[in-house]
Amino acid sequence: MTAAATIPVNLSFADRLSGLDRGQMLRLALGVALFVAIGIVGLVMGRQAEWRVLYANLADKDGGAIIAQLSQMNVPYKYAEGGGAILVPADRVHDARLRLASQGLPKGSVAGFEMMEANRFGMTQFQERLTFQRGLEGELTRSIQSLSSIQSARVHLALPNQNGFFREQQKPSASVLVSLYPGRALEKSQLSGIVHLVSSSVPEMNPAAVSVLDDTGKLLSMPGDKADGAASAVDAQQLQYVQQIEQMYSKRILDILEPVVGRQNIKAQVSAEVDFTQVESTSESHRPNQGPDAGAIRSQQLVESNGAGAGAPPAGVPGATTNQPPSPAAAPINGPAQTLAPAAGAAAANAGSSKRESIINYEVDKTVKVVRAGTGVVKRLSAAVVVNHQSKTDAKGKVTTVPLTEQQIEQMTALVRETIGFSKDRGDSVNLMNAPFTVEQVVQVEVPLWRQPEIQELVRSFAWPVGTLLFAMLVLVGLIRPAAKAMAKPPVKMRNNTLDAVLAEEPERPQLPAPAKSAIPLGPTVEELRLEDARKLTRDNPAAVANIIKGWVSGEGAA
Repeated sequence: MTAAATIPVNLSFADRLSGLDRGQMLRLALGVALFVAIGIVGLVMGRQAEWRVLYANLADKDGGAIIAQLSQMNVPYKYAEGGGAILVPADRVHDARLRLASQGLPKGSVAGFEMMEANRFGMTQFQERLTFQRGLEGELTRSIQSLSSIQSARVHLALPNQNGFFREQQKPSASVLVSLYPGRALEKSQLSGIVHLVSSSVPEMNPAAVSVLDDTGKLLSMPGDKADGAASAVDAQQLQYVQQIEQMYSKRILDILEPVVGRQNIKAQVSAEVDFTQVESTSESHRPNQGPDAGAIRSQQLVESNGAGAGAPPAGVPGATTNQPPSPAAAPINGPAQTLAPAAGAAAANAGSSKRESIINYEVDKTVKVVRAGTGVVKRLSAAVVVNHQSKTDAKGKVTTVPLTEQQIEQMTALVRETIGFSKDRGDSVNLMNAPFTVEQVVQVEVPLWRQPEIQELVRSFAWPVGTLLFAMLVLVGLIRPAAKAMAKPPVKMRNNTLDAVLAEEPERPQLPAPAKSAIPLGPTVEELRLEDARKLTRDNPAAVANIIKGWVSGEGAA
């Protein structure tokens, strides 16, 4: 025998691990460490909660108080990009808000009437008035900031001191500074709402005394004392009214003609001339004179006078008899009165002094009419309509375009006139033209699949887990698997006191070509005979064979 025999032995994991060389040990340790780290990172990333906004656009003071309270509540948080918001896990948003609200957070950068709750003892009347004014300004600021278009606001109130003299009392005024979100604008109705909100919150404040400015210093509210030129100027509300009228008429034209020519085969524009002039006229009319029976008597005066005339000459015979007073009439008490016939001269005098006057004043018939013309009256309409050519398909399936006939154009023009309420006296005009539409060829650029936004977003979402898995597989195959294979090979141990190793397995020999088969069976070869003798010696005298092998191993000669 020329080689020592080896046999497999069943060892523990520690023995197998100790059988690795230094390089294999280092690779195994590094692979196990990386694999465990990858597993921990994947587990953490998989269980990472989704972050939601807790509060945004907070003041520095409120933000610091909220962060301190979140730390006490053991709630994880982080800041959004730019620090404009505080983020917390999605499953703890509502709980954190309720717990923070119970502690009065966030308080807000603007203080309202809660400032009145901190009144200290010994506060003067001036300090009390100032606190009330600041609280009122804070409440108005909060109300204005609740509008969707306004990012921040600031209110300044001028509340003069009231004295006992009514004529010397000054009216309060206010100024509002608003900062709008980018791309937002205040409409006329919203601006009027802010003005009336402020004026209604302060006693005896006139809406004209409220000024609204934006963050660029532009005056948004119109002053109360407009000049004549400013009153006649065209404002944004009038322009908006004109645009609404034009859009309404254009929509009417499209609604009436689109079912006939198609949705994309007609274009219509309407121009309206609107009169916003305010006209007020007063007229007074009188009817002709009427008869006494039909007229209304305003006043009537009747004057009658009877007696001697102031310039009547004396009558009768001169003498004492004429100058005597007349004697009383002698008439029976119960009888009819006796009328004395006056003398001829007296009758003539009395007849000359009789006078009767009658004055009658009739009411003058008058009609007063005051007419105020409404604003926004349409003075003139101009409509321009373009209709595309008709499309026709021949028997071969070829599509061609043909113009409309004169009859069709006239019918469509009549429909447009009826739709807009055409008035020849008003000077309206309608122009309908038939022309082929130019179709723009839209070049569609095919974006590669890997450059499409949705594909890129999908790749980003799967990049981390897929990369982690590939890296773990690389560590497993490159570092851990070779060490595991080395540990899986059973180690062999030399045994010199027994011959089990010799009997357990046969020695490896190089494979020789098989001898050629012959018809005559051959006997055993010399090598087979030697091997059979060695086996027989091992069975008959195993101690001697063991001593021989021991001498070979130790390098000593055979005994």
